[in-house]
Formats: sequence, structure tokens, C-alpha cells
Amino acid sequence: MNRLALTLSLALRNLLRNRRRSLTSLLAVMIGGFSLLLFGGYVRNITYGLETGFVTQSGHFQIQRKDYFLYGNGNPAAYGIDDYDALIAAVKGDAALAPLLAVVTPTLQLGGIAGNFAAAASRTVVGMGIVVDDQNRMRLWNEYAFPVLPAPLALTGTASDAAVVGTGVARALDLCAPLKVSNCKRAGEPAAPTPSASANDLLPNDIAALSAQETPKAPSPSKTRIELLAPNTHGAPNMAQLNIVKAEEQGVKELDDIFVALHLSQAQKLIYGNGKPKVTAIEVQLKSTHAMPAAETLLRDVIAKSPQKDALTILDFRTLNPFYEQTIRLFDVIFGFISLLIGTIVVFMLGNTMSMAVVERTVEIGTLRAIGLKRREIRNLFVLEGLLLGLIGAVLGIVLAILAANIINWSGLSWTPPGRITEVPLTVRVWGEWTLIGVTGSGLILIAGLSAWWPSQQAARMNIVDALRHV
Repeated sequence: MNRLALTLSLALRNLLRNRRRSLTSLLAVMIGGFSLLLFGGYVRNITYGLETGFVTQSGHFQIQRKDYFLYGNGNPAAYGIDDYDALIAAVKGDAALAPLLAVVTPTLQLGGIAGNFAAAASRTVVGMGIVVDDQNRMRLWNEYAFPVLPAPLALTGTASDAAVVGTGVARALDLCAPLKVSNCKRAGEPAAPTPSASANDLLPNDIAALSAQETPKAPSPSKTRIELLAPNTHGAPNMAQLNIVKAEEQGVKELDDIFVALHLSQAQKLIYGNGKPKVTAIEVQLKSTHAMPAAETLLRDVIAKSPQKDALTILDFRTLNPFYEQTIRLFDVIFGFISLLIGTIVVFMLGNTMSMAVVERTVEIGTLRAIGLKRREIRNLFVLEGLLLGLIGAVLGIVLAILAANIINWSGLSWTPPGRITEVPLTVRVWGEWTLIGVTGSGLILIAGLSAWWPSQQAARMNIVDALRHV
């Protein structure tokens, strides 16, 4: 213990002997740690934001018919879940699973053709039947404390025939004016014709007034009403009239051009008519993402007791949204590349510092060896100096990164992250990300120790006599 304390004391003194060189090395480690933590905190915020977006939209898990995820888009009605109410009741009623649940809600996906026949416009769409109150509760999930208060769905409090479309659908169906959608002018659209004089305009005023009274007035149709044509379970076409209450941008153009959201009851009536209604998925949202492994096991146990156990499967939000995993892998590669660059800079900076220290202290090394210090102890002395530089620099870098992150978080800056269509406050998550802090700090300390290892080997191999005669 006395030997270790002595070695540590000598290492600290040696670092203070050349303050300028030690300060330069500390700055390299500190700036490296600071940069890695800020970038890591920024990336962590993006991944949390993506997860929050997917979980609030589709839950942590979805119970589906087998193969629906791969083939269901072609004919969603063929993959309906029978007796879904009983299955939802079983999930909610499980004593072990219930404390983990936030929302369990059914959804029905359908494909069809939406038409605005008054404007002679139509296009293929994908509709989603939802339980509005359940979806509003799902939108409140905020495990990572984002400073955003979600607004209720536009379908909240609307009639059963109400619907919401993507802005691309609104443009295709010529609903831009009533729904206040921008950038709606059609390419090659002919100019509006110049109004010509009608027959009444050519008549005397008194006769024209009498003629106007006799002309019946046709009822004006709703400017936001469309018809949705979809095949039922037997393949025959069914049609529903929907009143579009709002056009919303979905964030992805491909989805924006086909999206229609409507009440679940209306979607079921369109697909199943007077028959027994079904759904294509049961969304399960948990209170915490950390409960996913336990919840998945419990969900499988519940399904195993269901009469449909052989027909159902469970998919998590990562499988349902490949973009999430792709984004995670992309940022992992970028973070690894930046870490490699910073690590290389730190290695060369500290290696140069320690090599110069060995050359300048050659006589001192010979003296220490002459009074009895072993080669191992000389090597440990220089490695300890490198470790101390790494430790002090890492601690300073962590403190500086936490302070900078707090300044950024309180600055009021905002941006639009992937998967969102509205701006959110810019947040860099450093404080509380103990794994990120631990890995970054320990990595810098390890790199600093490795940087000092080769110069320490040179110091330990010195011949005592040659070292003492060094000028």
C-alpha cells in the first residue's frame, strides 16, 4: 500500500513538473470526452424521440394474425382476428400483465379507393380504423420526458362518419380549399373560364327576377365529403360516405399520399357489413419500454390459452418499424467512427507527451533504478501518469459536457427530428445517461493508459549505467 501511495505521489508530481505539456494532454482528453458525450447525448435524444413516436402511434407490441405483417397489405380483411374483444379482455385481465399495461386497443387496416366525384377525382388509399379515445391515451406516453404536450386527434368528438386524410390525399381529391392545404395547384390545370352572360342576364330585370323565383335550387353537397370504396370479406365492393374533418401531414410522403383515418366502427361496417366485426391488429402499449421482455413472455402465455393460439403472433415496435433499427445502426456506425478518430488523436497526443517525458527524465530513471526500483515499478510509474491524465481529462470532459448540455436544453432552440412533422425543443441528453458516461470515461482512461504503455516499456528497459551517463 505504501508503495502504491508513493508511486501515485511521484506520478502527480511528475505531471506538475511540466504543466504546459500536461495541460495540452489534458485538453486533448477533455475535448475528446466533451465531444463524444455531446454527440452521444444528441443521438440518444433522437433514438428516444423515434421510440416515443412509434410507441405512441402503434404501441410496444401488436397482436396480429400470422403472416399479416408480410402479406396483409394486399388483403387486410383476410387476416382479421376473431373474437378480439375476448382476447383484449384476457390481456387486460391477466394479473401479472395488467400492472405493466398502459393501453390495449384494436385497429383495422383496409385498402380501397377514395373518390371526390364532385371534382371527378379519385385515388387508392390505405385506411386505418381506430378507437379515438384509446389512441389519444396512447399519445400521452412520454417515458423520456420530452417537453411536448401532444394535441388530441382531429377525430376526437366527431361523428362516426368523420375521417382524417393525409395532405397528399387532399391534394389528389381536390380538397385543398375547404381543408386549407397549401401547394395544391395541379400541373397543367387549365385556367378558369371567363364567365359568360347567361340567358337571364339578357332578359329585362322584372322578368329575370320572376324566372329566378321559378328556378329550383339544387342542394349543395358538402365540400369535404368523399366516398370510400373497399372490398368486403367476400370481395364485393362496399362504399361509405365520409366527412373529412382535417388534412394532416404524416411526415412521410408515401404515407401522406394514401393515408385515411376513420372510426373503427365505420371501418368495420365498411368491411364486414352486418357480419361479425374483426380487427387486423391489437396494439399493446406498456408503461415502460424496460418491461418489454417480461411483458412479451406474459403476452405469449395469454395467447397460448386463446382458441386462436395457432393463428396469432406478437410483433414488437422494432420489427414493425425497420426504420428504427436502421437509424440506430447508422448512428452507432457514426459514433464508432468519431470515437475512433478522437481515440487516435488522444493516443498520439499522450504518446508524444509520455515519450518526451521519458527522454527528459532519463537520468532520473537511472537514479530510481540505482536506488532499488524494479523495471516493473518504473513501467507502472509512467502508466499511472498516463492513467491520471486520462482520469482527470475524462472527469473534466464529463463535467463540461453536462454543463453544455444543460445550456443547450435551456436555450429554447428547436428542430424537427426524424419521424416527426412538427418542431420540438432541442435536447441533448447527457445527465442521467450513465452507460454513455461510463463507457466514454472508461474508454478515455483506457486509451490514456495504453498511450503511456509503450513509452513506459522504453523507460523500464533502460540500462542503469547508460541512463546515469545520459546528458
